[in-house]
Amino acid sequence: AADVVLMQLESPIETVTYAARMAAEAGVRVVLNPAPAPDEPLPEELMRSLYLITPNRSEASRLSGIEVRDLASAREAAKAILDRGPQCVIITLGGDGSLVYDGQEFTFVEATRVEAVDTTAAGDTYNGVLATMIAEGRSLKDAAREASVAAAISVTRMGAQPAAPTRDEVAAMIGR
Repeated sequence: AADVVLMQLESPIETVTYAARMAAEAGVRVVLNPAPAPDEPLPEELMRSLYLITPNRSEASRLSGIEVRDLASAREAAKAILDRGPQCVIITLGGDGSLVYDGQEFTFVEATRVEAVDTTAAGDTYNGVLATMIAEGRSLKDAAREASVAAAISVTRMGAQPAAPTRDEVAAMIGR
């Protein structure tokens, strides 16, 4: 059985909601990358099924109704999103890092500084590594740090799938 299921919003919202509910009822942690950003509020049933939601700055603004301009507004947006049902929120801020909120504590994860050539794969790389690390038992903070490094590596390369780094590349950049 799966430990984590990673979803996005390129499928019909009814399908995403149903799958999230089924996974949550089976004890599987559901991670949602809310992309592309929805025009309508996400269904309450979907939001309550989530272990973690990972909006970027614009998605967080849309989901919370709070314009995410800086770290203070990101904190307010994360609180507003968490109030809708997920257990945890990570707002990704691109080259400005990410904000992890577990309902009790905020953790800011700095972005790894690189020379970006193509950001196409950044979000997918971030979320894929994040979900993998969570499934492997890593803390949310550690998973976010590793995902951030992986996303940084991905933006130094052209394309989507070819840009995704290996575990060894991520470990080397972290210094392990």
